[in-house]
Amino acid sequence: MRPSPQRLPALLLGTALLATALGVGSLASAGDSGEAPAAAVTHTGHAMAVSTQGSGDDPDGDGYIPAVPQVTGVTPSTNTPPPRYFHEFQANCSVTHTAADDPIVYPGQPGKSHDHTFMGNTSTDAGSTTSSLYGGTTTCKAPADASGYWMPSLYKGDRKILPVGPQTIYYKAGVTDYTSVRPFPKGLRFVVGDPMQSADQFRHHRGFVEGWECGDSYFNTDIPTSCPDRADVQLNIRFQAPSCWDGTYLDTPDHKSHMAYPVVKPGTNDNVCPADHPVALPMIEFKMAFPVNGDMSQVHLASGRGYSFHYDFFNAWEERTLKAMVDHCIVGGLQCDARGYDQTHPEAGAALDTDYRLP
Repeated sequence: MRPSPQRLPALLLGTALLATALGVGSLASAGDSGEAPAAAVTHTGHAMAVSTQGSGDDPDGDGYIPAVPQVTGVTPSTNTPPPRYFHEFQANCSVTHTAADDPIVYPGQPGKSHDHTFMGNTSTDAGSTTSSLYGGTTTCKAPADASGYWMPSLYKGDRKILPVGPQTIYYKAGVTDYTSVRPFPKGLRFVVGDPMQSADQFRHHRGFVEGWECGDSYFNTDIPTSCPDRADVQLNIRFQAPSCWDGTYLDTPDHKSHMAYPVVKPGTNDNVCPADHPVALPMIEFKMAFPVNGDMSQVHLASGRGYSFHYDFFNAWEERTLKAMVDHCIVGGLQCDARGYDQTHPEAGAALDTDYRLP
């Protein structure tokens, strides 16, 4: 069963209208979506379209990948549990490789995308599927996290700049009722942000945290032209993902419409999931650090200017381990490391053992 025209209006209005109707954090934004066999809106080497090619998890190529089972009968939680400043854990994952591949946007089409820097699963490529990623080798500290994480590669001139060491990928509560957050369904995937967005759209995107940072410079929509030339200075960016799921699809043609950002409950300051995306999932936040400083005038992304930053997530966690981390750290109101340990609450213990595995 496919969404009604009212649910995905942008998909039915055509790519030309979609390109002009992009709103900040809009669920109708196709972003880095797959190339259509018909007309597509191009920009900086990208294609804006609403159709996909049959491949892997989506053999009919219609762009909809149903969840099995679907999650129904959920009402967005409006509860306000005891306040806890933190409800999160980290997935610390290192860079594995780079490639002009994107198994979400261009499945089965190697070399089709701009260059991406991949983290987590070491096998991620254009042909990756849920089954090929699940149980695979990973650079994440927790061996059970075989998910694929990727973003446009960063360059200084023609030289690729890769993050060094484990990068911080937060899993947080995006809603006020952190006790209502449940694990990602196996095979869920989505794109965060939009390579087509303007600087103003990037600045006002729901996922915007502090923009591009270096030294004492914050909230930059574009990559600064210079940063302090010191060993302790790197270029940083933080960006948050939507955390409310429709419970129906693991992916949709624009790779976004099955997900939504929380909304503010009228008359309160509480963040709740909207009624059409009632399932609260962890909110992913990329916190990336690139070892580059000094003269930054030639620094750019493979997708274009700094405000074209976006990233992709393809869930392939082992289910029991992810549930243990979500329950212990997010639902439990803790600030956990990649083991599920909170140094300020040692009495709570850890979700994983010293090898980052379920005990």
